[in-house]
Amino acid sequence: MEADAGVRVAVAAAARLGESPVWHPRERALYYCDIPGRALHRFDPHNGALHHWEFDTEVASLAPKMDGTLLLAMRDGLWRFDPASGVRTPLAAPPYDPAHERFNDGKCDPQGRFWVGTIYEPRDPALASLYCYSQATLARRLGGVTVLNGLAWSPSGRTMYWSDTKAHTIYAADFDPAGGAFSRQRVFASFAPKQPGQALATYGGRPDGAAIDAEGCYWVAMFEGQRLLRLSPDGEPIREVALPVRCPTMPCFGGPDLKTIYVTSAREHRPAAELIEQPYAGCVLALEVDVPGLPVNFSD
Repeated sequence: MEADAGVRVAVAAAARLGESPVWHPRERALYYCDIPGRALHRFDPHNGALHHWEFDTEVASLAPKMDGTLLLAMRDGLWRFDPASGVRTPLAAPPYDPAHERFNDGKCDPQGRFWVGTIYEPRDPALASLYCYSQATLARRLGGVTVLNGLAWSPSGRTMYWSDTKAHTIYAADFDPAGGAFSRQRVFASFAPKQPGQALATYGGRPDGAAIDAEGCYWVAMFEGQRLLRLSPDGEPIREVALPVRCPTMPCFGGPDLKTIYVTSAREHRPAAELIEQPYAGCVLALEVDVPGLPVNFSD
């Protein structure tokens, strides 16, 4: 698949599994994780500076806090992290057995509640969950998934989205902004699983991380599909962006006008021949779009 001409490399340093890109509007910088690399990265597009912090365990997702610190979702729980000092302070213990499960995709809703899913690493049965952290309390809100990804909210804040990557399905639900309850869960979009012996070139991929634009369209990275999809509020594909990497993981909107989409990607466990053909695997890609995204929500 030939990559879209508008796609460029933003960060050439390759992560093993880049994830959870977050544009910090105050710092005008991009944060993102390398999960198996156990690292948090900060990229300044103004001067090209790339800084990183290393940890003793995996960091999977993050959200900015109003006091200048970050909320980090890690295998060993939720933490407040101060990038200036490097100090990590515990917020919530892991609600699972860390030997078999860890936190994964996490984002704040418009009211500042941090929603975070998990990945059940054996993959079968579907024992992963979705949790909500608010006012120092972590509560389980959904179960029965394997790899929870794709968290996002519509511009009105009244529709919530998430995906189960292994199930090749994106879900939507009615969301109550005041109380944080969701209801009327439904399939937003679904994709054909890879069949035994099917060539990757004919496989469209499975839904990983996502972001919402100002028109309420859902941009999703299709892992192993080498593409980024823009889905309408009705779940219909209305744009496809071909990428130069087989495994994009998550988009986010950044830049001063939120019209730059940054896309993290993975190279972990990929075939050697594929990595030779795709030297940008694991790098952060970028493309410019006409419709801006929604600003990041800060943690309460």
